[in-house]
Amino acid sequence: MKTCQISGDSRPNKDQIKRMNELTESLPSEDHFEEYSGKLKALSDPTRLKILYLLSDGELCVCEIICALDKPQSSISHHLNILKNLGFIKGRKEGVWIHYSLTSPKIADMVKELIKLI
Repeated sequence: MKTCQISGDSRPNKDQIKRMNELTESLPSEDHFEEYSGKLKALSDPTRLKILYLLSDGELCVCEIICALDKPQSSISHHLNILKNLGFIKGRKEGVWIHYSLTSPKIADMVKELIKLI
């Protein structure tokens, strides 16, 4: 295990400072971290996770999602709107109903992998 090597004046040595500067410069921007954080927050909701799982099998009408999750239309619409605004899903209007699908089939697989990791 690597230990921190503090010099006599309780400060990191030159090599440590150089390494930290390199790591800091390689970090994504603050805006990217805000975006990542927002997407992870969206995935922390059980209803939104269920919606992504349902859509992993293909496009569904909003009425099918309402029926499958046994929740009010207003609640499902709220969750769908969040997922859509963050780019996880897309909608296609057909008559009075909207049909939703994943923006990429890989999304469901990545969510399932993330869940396995945690």
